[in-house]
Amino acid sequence: MATDSTGTLEQALANGRGLLARDPRGALEQAHAILSVDGRNYDALRLRASALRRLGDAQGAERTERQALENFARSPLLAAAADALARGDLKRAEHLLRPHLAANPDEPGALIMLAELDNMIGAYADAVSLFRRAQAVMPSFAEPRLGIATVKFRQGRPDEAIAELRAILDIDPRNESATRQLANTLGHLARYDEALAVYESFLAGAGESDAVRVGYGHMLKTVGRTDDAIAAYRSVLGRHPAHGEAWWSLANLKTSVFGAEDIRRMETTLGSTRSPDERVHLHFALGKALEDIGEYHRSFSHYAAGNALARAGRPHDAASFGGEVARAIATLTPSLLRAREGQGHDSNAPIFILGMPRAGSTLIEQILASHSAVEGTAELPYISEMARDLVVEMRRPYPELLADLDASRLGELGRRYLDRARFHRSTDRAHFIDKMPNNWFDIGLILLALPKARIIDARRHPLDCGFSNFKQHFAQGQAFSYDLADMGHYYRDYVRLMAHVDAVLPGRVHRVIHEDLLADPEGETRRLLAALDLPFEDNCLRFHENNRAVRTASSEQVRRPINRDGVERWRAYEAWLGPLKEALGPALGSYPDAPEG
Repeated sequence: MATDSTGTLEQALANGRGLLARDPRGALEQAHAILSVDGRNYDALRLRASALRRLGDAQGAERTERQALENFARSPLLAAAADALARGDLKRAEHLLRPHLAANPDEPGALIMLAELDNMIGAYADAVSLFRRAQAVMPSFAEPRLGIATVKFRQGRPDEAIAELRAILDIDPRNESATRQLANTLGHLARYDEALAVYESFLAGAGESDAVRVGYGHMLKTVGRTDDAIAAYRSVLGRHPAHGEAWWSLANLKTSVFGAEDIRRMETTLGSTRSPDERVHLHFALGKALEDIGEYHRSFSHYAAGNALARAGRPHDAASFGGEVARAIATLTPSLLRAREGQGHDSNAPIFILGMPRAGSTLIEQILASHSAVEGTAELPYISEMARDLVVEMRRPYPELLADLDASRLGELGRRYLDRARFHRSTDRAHFIDKMPNNWFDIGLILLALPKARIIDARRHPLDCGFSNFKQHFAQGQAFSYDLADMGHYYRDYVRLMAHVDAVLPGRVHRVIHEDLLADPEGETRRLLAALDLPFEDNCLRFHENNRAVRTASSEQVRRPINRDGVERWRAYEAWLGPLKEALGPALGSYPDAPEG
């Protein structure tokens, strides 16, 4: 290898970089010399790409940049930045990336990581700019455009996101990531026929993709084509019996029963696979399979093992979150609410159904979406995204910053929410539903920005609700659900904040107790509609005949008449629910009311 007298790799790289401006061919030869010794050296690959670019070989430069990205972990700085991002240490990642990019402004890996960081913190314009810079360096590389599509969707500009994704597929029709992201984006906009067509176009081509086939199954499930969804998942398992997500997807239908051979195959696979992700899916699927045949001890062991693995990658700080709830309560004072009365956007179109996940919100949504004046949409992410955006824009802590929002800003926030939600609407009905359960934490933002919006609190017995969350493997979020004690504290915090809202704004929130709805569907439905100033319609009692698409884990249950199948399922597992009971404390004994004090 041609180096200077010391013969060190660092000096060889420095020599090559020094040659770039005046002698790119010499720099290329230096890069080749290093790569002949260490063919995966990240810095040498980047040196080779830069030299090829200066020599006019754009395609060769891009191919080499791809090789470099495949080996970015061999760059100590980029590996450390990636680790910081994965751990959520954004300050550390930014501290590493910004100076590095100042010295290496065309490095795609660093550009993409910093763009992802900016997207996380809501600095969307900066994120798009960085992704565009990476795209300029690697025009046919899909990753920057995938990132831009994600940012555009979060900004409430889904048509632009779709255009970016279609541009990727125009270049590379077999791109799996773009296929799935495009189909999911269309699905979020309730454009289900288009989403299915995207999947079917890909699957009609040569070859097969387990990831695309599973995604196709999810979309089939959403539109109620359950048998076709099962066939999609089974086709994946026919080729790859260790595909944990396909097994869990079958279990998550809640209506698909596993046979003894299925259980044997899952247990065999679990014993041989070392992939943490596959093991998580298999544990949850086996928990469901064994629950269905009454083997509760073995079932709980699998649920517990799956939760422990999932929690390792998704930590939840219950004490810190409890502090955030206390700050929200301190912020939402009667004086603040009186001072902001009549401000915000005056639309009464939104109906927010919030509360704990797995508390019956999908049933309430299905009942209301069967009314001629109400449109069902989805679990919209926009309230929490707006809260994150405010932190970036105002550089103030949340939720305390709510007290600093004036009438003009509140009206603008309400309009921003409505503009983003508009993309999910396909009718001109007077009202639409936002069923994001976690919106309970941001209820202050809803009350201030959309003071005429209707709010429904879906509440379920804490042990039924808690155990239902524990056995549900969520696709994202809900980190509290992977530990029984964390879940108990989370439920208790939710009840605490909602009780405060009841105290400062009596009657503002209409509460639906899940068990009451099951016991008296007509009476509770009439009370619900009256709270929304809507006339009673018989269709609301025939909600199971509504063929609308449903994107939640309860999709199959709400396509059947009301039943009590899920009531008191926790009792079979009571011996293992001590941590949940202890964490719930007085919130358990006082149900359905909030504890006093």
